[in-house]
Amino acid sequence: MNLLILLGFGTLQEWQLLMFPLFLAVYLITLVGNFLILVVISMDKKLHTPMYFFLGNLSFLEIWYTANLTPKMLVDLLRKEKIISLTGCFIQLYIFCALGTVECFLLLLMSYDRYLAICNPLHYAKMMDWSYCFKLAAGTWLWGFLLAAGLNYIVATSLTLCGPNQVDHFFCDLTPLLKLSCSDTHPAEMAIFVACFAVSLFPFLLTITSYIKIISTILKIPSSSGKVKAFSTCSSHLTIVTIFYGMLGVTYSVSIGTQSVELNKILSLLYTVLTPLFNPIVYSLRNKEVQEVLTKFLRKGSVFSNLQYYLSSIQTCKKE
Repeated sequence: MNLLILLGFGTLQEWQLLMFPLFLAVYLITLVGNFLILVVISMDKKLHTPMYFFLGNLSFLEIWYTANLTPKMLVDLLRKEKIISLTGCFIQLYIFCALGTVECFLLLLMSYDRYLAICNPLHYAKMMDWSYCFKLAAGTWLWGFLLAAGLNYIVATSLTLCGPNQVDHFFCDLTPLLKLSCSDTHPAEMAIFVACFAVSLFPFLLTITSYIKIISTILKIPSSSGKVKAFSTCSSHLTIVTIFYGMLGVTYSVSIGTQSVELNKILSLLYTVLTPLFNPIVYSLRNKEVQEVLTKFLRKGSVFSNLQYYLSSIQTCKKE
């Protein structure tokens, strides 16, 4: 079995031509929004802090996360035969699992950063120096790709794919791939269960613990203005965490409780297509520092002219 056929959205085939411009618009807004966040963070020294360093990592991740799935889905919406090679399927699955893992731990790192800033402000600058931030971020990316490699290896070696080569989904997800196997799927299912605990439930519990301590510390601040100022530094991240884990929880809860394949596909769109869109929207609407820098940045000229100036200044510095 060298080629697989993605069944896409199944009974929603008649809606595909209407879905294409909608998903294309979401994809373009996601790319531009996260790219703008990266440019704004890199160009303003006020945003050269650990919190925005991790936000930059998150925006960079969201660009590649959506690029792994959405372009293929958009192409498939315009054609009848949605074919993907077996190798391409496992590559897509690997990148999907790896970036999903990295995102969970990046959100954890951002909550840890806010915990130190609010609960231990006197030692924050010393503890969260740039060397430590780079190590945390690098470790997160390395852990995500290594864990995904191990999971994909177990799935690929323990399954014997046979029978119909049809994947009942719009991308190569683990569950529909298991249904193609004519061998025992228990080892793969156990590996998936352990991986899900390690990459989603464990960081989620640590993130919740961090925010319980953050909120309890904020409530102890005597002045109301101090409480508002402290909470404003973590409100954007808390919103992103709520959206991410909320969508993930709803999707997997419904997938366990229902046998509707079409409903599961629609819910999968929440965390594969829509979640990467919310990151730049939340941080541009709820974060005053990003709003100020973005407004100043756009007033100076177009995005591309500012980016060209930024790149030319880097080249000038290198020559000097």
